[in-house]
Amino acid sequence: GYMKPKGTRLQSNVGKALDADPMLARELLGLDAEMHEMEPVVYSPTFISGAIRGEEDVSALRDRVRDAFDGLAEGKELMVLEGAGDRDTGAAVDLTDADLAELLEARAVVVARYEEPGDVDRILTAAEQFGDRCLGVVFNAVSSAAYDEVETDVVPFLESRDIPVLGVLPWERSMAGVSVEDLTNELGAESLTDADTGALIERVLVGAMSGESALTHFRRTKDAAVITGGDRADVQAAALDAPGVNCLVLTGGHRPSGAILGEAEEQGMPVLTVQTDTITTIERIESLIHGGRVRDEATVERMQELLHAHADVDAILD
Repeated sequence: GYMKPKGTRLQSNVGKALDADPMLARELLGLDAEMHEMEPVVYSPTFISGAIRGEEDVSALRDRVRDAFDGLAEGKELMVLEGAGDRDTGAAVDLTDADLAELLEARAVVVARYEEPGDVDRILTAAEQFGDRCLGVVFNAVSSAAYDEVETDVVPFLESRDIPVLGVLPWERSMAGVSVEDLTNELGAESLTDADTGALIERVLVGAMSGESALTHFRRTKDAAVITGGDRADVQAAALDAPGVNCLVLTGGHRPSGAILGEAEEQGMPVLTVQTDTITTIERIESLIHGGRVRDEATVERMQELLHAHADVDAILD
């Protein structure tokens, strides 16, 4: 069985805030559980504000989670619980991942990134927070530059601190970033061209400088989305001239000139328009990129392959 006690990866669905992860799990695993059971707490900004004002009964929330878990676990050999991605999430209502592990008597696998030695502090703190319930650590999306360091230095160090390392998964380009199609759907954007939307977006560039400066800047990057206003024809033209730009996003509901749209069509460049302002759009896209590619059956199958190739799956399941 599957459960994500706190819904944190939210999207609109028939007027409700639902987490995309349990929705996908229900589809791929063929589960007949209701969404309110798989995601008993929707940890939205509105919910958090209410908790701060004292409108949430912490004891009742914990009972809700426990009751949902007991119902889902009935007749199951194994329950998989998905955490929030941030060990602090849920502290306002005593439902951090460590709190949930204790409440539901679960073992915990810490999924961690590693980019620099200082990341070890964060991993140690997370493992210590779970205490004896920590089964070990799985490193995810480790770059080729850091892979040897993790294997030769970090793994022995953690194991010397009685923290087993259960896997080291390499960075996989197909799992990184979001596609332009994903971006369009997640932003609720309008596509102004018929260009292919399969290209990946791994970084965001803001077109706030002059056209000439923008072109120099844009040419130094790759797999980027340029965000600018609909009235900045010079920046839009610079984006079209940069081979590393895969998408142009216009904020504030503005549309570009006919000349820009015509050039974009000729080049096969996706041009999206959104109603939100530039700052909000940047934050939403960066959140999507940071969260990884929007998940579907193909990405789940690839993650399964990576886990079996680079992690001790038997140790995790046993």
